[in-house]
Amino acid sequence: MADGSTFSRSLGTHFIRYAVAAALLLGGLYYTWTTLPSATPLRGKQEVEALALVQNHPAIGHSTIAQAMNEHVRVMKDRRQGVRLGEWRVKHVEGDIYEIRVQLRDQGVSGQWFEREFIWHAHLQLKKVNAASLPADGVTPKAPDADEGTVSPLPGPPKVKPAL
Repeated sequence: MADGSTFSRSLGTHFIRYAVAAALLLGGLYYTWTTLPSATPLRGKQEVEALALVQNHPAIGHSTIAQAMNEHVRVMKDRRQGVRLGEWRVKHVEGDIYEIRVQLRDQGVSGQWFEREFIWHAHLQLKKVNAASLPADGVTPKAPDADEGTVSPLPGPPKVKPAL
């Protein structure tokens, strides 16, 4: 019986050692999977063009949208607050229209994290960029052809000034 208890004890010890080793290996793989930058897939010529069109588009207060995003990250890091700019993602919508997305996570003064997703639509044929999300609208200037003075605020016939 002494041999049987020694055998079961050593079997139990081996099981625990292998379980700990497996847990460490799985934890290391999970850490690697979540922290290392993912390999960006190869992009087609039109996807690259759409991404460049958005990143190089003028921004409010900065020369380009990419510069505005990078400057925000720099300012947050200078304040020693957490910030992370995600990868720029490109998705074909239809025809020559592409959707470009980027997520920005930053830490507020109270320590709470905020995540915003910036979405733009790039029209390659027109060489035009439109903000498609509220955060993106705060960075993207309005197009000059969207002048509100040319649109009547109320439906109906235009008002005519009386002749004097």
